[in-house]
Amino acid sequence: MNKRLLILILLFASLPILTTACNSSGDPAKTVERYLQAKVAGNEKVVRSLLCSEKEADAFLEINAFTSVSGAHIEGLHCQRVDDADVVKCEGEIVALYGKEETRFPLASYRIVQEDGEWKWCGEAGE
Repeated sequence: MNKRLLILILLFASLPILTTACNSSGDPAKTVERYLQAKVAGNEKVVRSLLCSEKEADAFLEINAFTSVSGAHIEGLHCQRVDDADVVKCEGEIVALYGKEETRFPLASYRIVQEDGEWKWCGEAGE
């Protein structure tokens, strides 16, 4: 077999592996957005999958943070990583009804860490 052909075959065979490795970390801002949406919805599976190991002990509190309110949702959600820091700053607010009173929780900056090649939410920055 021709050496060039063999090299091309190996190169093309390795592309999916290289692509997966390069993309496995994803966008940390999108991770935080997904986490916040899952938290407000009380989606246990997603919250647990996006929590860093340091925060696993807080999973119950995070998952149930909005179970005693009605109409909880996020308005104006937009998150962006701060330079190359392990911080994602979010704009917008969580809106929830406590009885008949609407309460707004402004979004903040959140710490992110990479674990097993994936970005994880790890609490508020400066926490």
